[in-house]
Amino acid sequence: MSTVAVTEFVQAHDVDLWRLLTDLTTRTRRFTGPVEVLTPGPFGPGTTWRETRSQPDGTALLEEFVVIEAEPPRRLVLGSRGAGVDYQITWTLRPVERRRRGCTAVTVEQEAVPTAPYSRMVALLLGGLAARAVERALRQDLADLAAAATTGATEAA
Repeated sequence: MSTVAVTEFVQAHDVDLWRLLTDLTTRTRRFTGPVEVLTPGPFGPGTTWRETRSQPDGTALLEEFVVIEAEPPRRLVLGSRGAGVDYQITWTLRPVERRRRGCTAVTVEQEAVPTAPYSRMVALLLGGLAARAVERALRQDLADLAAAATTGATEAA
């Protein structure tokens, strides 16, 4: 099992960031390519969707996510199955006060659990390279979230 975690401070309130993370109808404009919601009803545990994400090499990757836990506006846990690996992505939002303005410490953590013998071998061989690639992707997700929060604040003004 490997875990990579990244924390950034975002100049936005936790409830606004929660809305950005959980509104699947506008997610396409903020973070990814096309999103296909697979379950009807409100966002919460069991909600499932597919989205197309860009790889660092420019290729597209279709991923399916399911909400495992949703504790608005503090914690969101998603699951995703990969080829020989199960992923768990945890978003944690913690309000902090910085310069007397609303700010949120956002931590995103990805755990990868190999489910096939070959994936354990690949993890051993590529461990450091894979961790750096995951860290870059998580940092990009946080940058996209911060940009969406800034755009939302600008549009609201």
